[in-house]
Amino acid sequence: MPIRSDGPTRPSTLGFEVLHCWTDDLPVCRYSGVGFNTNQIYREDGNRQEDHEFEDRSFHFQLDDQTFLYGVFDGHDGVQAATFALQRTAAEILLGQLSGKTSDEEIKEVLRHAFFAVERGYFDSIDDKLAERTNLQCEIPQGLSSYEAYQKYPELVNKLQQLNNEIASGTTAVVALIYRGKLYVANVGDSRALLCKTDEKGVLRVTQLTVDHGLDNEDELLRLSQLGLDSNKICQGSRLGNQENTRCLGNYLVKGGYKEFEELACAISEPVIADPEINGGIPLDENSRFLLLMSDGLYKSLEEASKTEHVNIDIAQLTVEQFRTQATLSGVAQAVVDKIVRQHHDMFVGGGNCTQRDDITLMVRNFNFPMPYALPNSPMTVPTVTFNPKVEMISYEPTNSTSTMPESTISSTNSMDTTSTNNTSSNESSYGPYTNASNSHARIKPYVDFSPYYASVNQVASENDSS
Repeated sequence: MPIRSDGPTRPSTLGFEVLHCWTDDLPVCRYSGVGFNTNQIYREDGNRQEDHEFEDRSFHFQLDDQTFLYGVFDGHDGVQAATFALQRTAAEILLGQLSGKTSDEEIKEVLRHAFFAVERGYFDSIDDKLAERTNLQCEIPQGLSSYEAYQKYPELVNKLQQLNNEIASGTTAVVALIYRGKLYVANVGDSRALLCKTDEKGVLRVTQLTVDHGLDNEDELLRLSQLGLDSNKICQGSRLGNQENTRCLGNYLVKGGYKEFEELACAISEPVIADPEINGGIPLDENSRFLLLMSDGLYKSLEEASKTEHVNIDIAQLTVEQFRTQATLSGVAQAVVDKIVRQHHDMFVGGGNCTQRDDITLMVRNFNFPMPYALPNSPMTVPTVTFNPKVEMISYEPTNSTSTMPESTISSTNSMDTTSTNNTSSNESSYGPYTNASNSHARIKPYVDFSPYYASVNQVASENDSS
């Protein structure tokens, strides 16, 4: 069962009550902030209409000076699995599991075990529903079609459908652990983590640390084909049973109950798994700028609205722009979300081919990117790195590297007067009040022309002298 206290429920701004759990008492990381927006079906009259309740969940904890934990969970078919993962994940990582662990492989194993433990715990929490479902299935004679079963046993079929809806709840998960100066990221599903670091030339490199587990992932299609599934047939249907992702936490229907789906029945084992992809440990040094965790609603909305082929770069650039104007990290995250939401809605208003969007969550973890307008009590008040007010999008050819993750770049030059020599197109954004940041003692040109006034004064003086 989810670990929670016996305290009262608290009201939620999203319209439902959330039980107080032990994770609410963990210290919140002050170096991070979260922005979100609920799903929406667009209407011609402009009124708001949601397709389902908000199913995203997230946390951002600081256990001590050496240990930070962040997570974003994108639920589907209900909030049960995402809420359970929110409450249980920290317990499977922060309650002594890291003690004595020093190597990257040991810490990765802690994260891997945490994912499996969370899913086992979730299925244990719904075992009464699973048992009731099995009993109902036994009461309905085999060999009947769905129509015949409903005609003869309508109450049993309705109850079985209700239980199926309840146990179908699942969630993606992207979890980031910072431990002793290194970053580790684990994920299942299509929620993403982006790490932004600068190199020796001042180029901000945007690296995706997660793997999207979907039917457009060739490695996942190969895994499914090795289980005996027809990957071409599955791609045509665009779903695995009742979901799109090939990995998730929860959703018993495509795991223990996968044989009941015609397209999955021939698999020799469960096709949808909870085994996470894990990346790390990545040293965090003075070149590390910020980390982004997001549900797929963020980047898919931007892709749909802008038709961009570089969505990770675009999101990183939006974040950079907000760092220079916002006073808090939550303000940075929320401003990025709001801009993408507005862009997506504007596409609908302009006649674009989009009628709705999903829940959106964005978490920003700052390392040392400056925030010139940070609140006085913010830990980011004093910047530890100086960036110039120019951001350029440049092409990047990957070099030989041990990382297999996609990497993009944003250039941050050292002078406002520097002219880019790149032949690629650039997208520049000025975010400073000064016209020449490289010379603070330069003489400023007058912005009011007094020459007509002085000419008139001299003319009057000359006329008086001649008279």
